[in-house]
Parts: sequence; C-alpha cells; structure tokens
Amino acid sequence: MNLVPVKIKAPHGARLMQVEWSDGHLGIYPHDVLRGLCPCAGCQGHSGKIEYRAGGNLELREITPVGNYGLSLQWGDGHASGIYNFQYLRSICQCKACRPAPPGA
Repeated sequence: MNLVPVKIKAPHGARLMQVEWSDGHLGIYPHDVLRGLCPCAGCQGHSGKIEYRAGGNLELREITPVGNYGLSLQWGDGHASGIYNFQYLRSICQCKACRPAPPGA
C-alpha cells in the first residue's frame, strides 16, 4: 500500500504538524522533531545516516508538495532544502502508537 497524506494541518504559530494518512492514521510531528531530523545534506552531511540535530528556527512557514512522493518544509530562517518523502515522514511520526512511552515511564 502506498501511503500518502490526505490532509495536513499546521496552524500558524503552532509548534506541531498533523498529517492524516491515506490509511486513516493521524501522524503527529512536533516542529523540533521535523527540523532536527531534516534530511537535507546541509543538515545531515553526505553519510546517508540521519541523526537528530537540534537547532534552527522552528516556525514552519510553508509546506509544499514535491511531486507525488514528498513534502518540502520552509522554516522561519529560510531553510527549505530538505525533502521529506512520504515513507520517511511516516517513519518519524511521534504519536503514542508510533513512539510509545519507554518501559517504566
């Protein structure tokens, strides 16, 4: 099944983006997670491994579709070179079902 976003909500001033996926899942994406896991080479280098990198402006100014496979996010400081393909975006969902609390928490 090819999962695609059917609805995206990212209210101005909020620090959270929500994506309703074609399978009905509601994805939760805090801006600090999206920015920290930006997949662009400027943020991640060229190793191919994506690691969380704190920092950067967290005001999400624009969400632009990229073909039929991803989204480009533009941040308040102008950074917009990361393309979040749908598979990657779904994999970093922070909802309780996707990121359950650690044992004993």
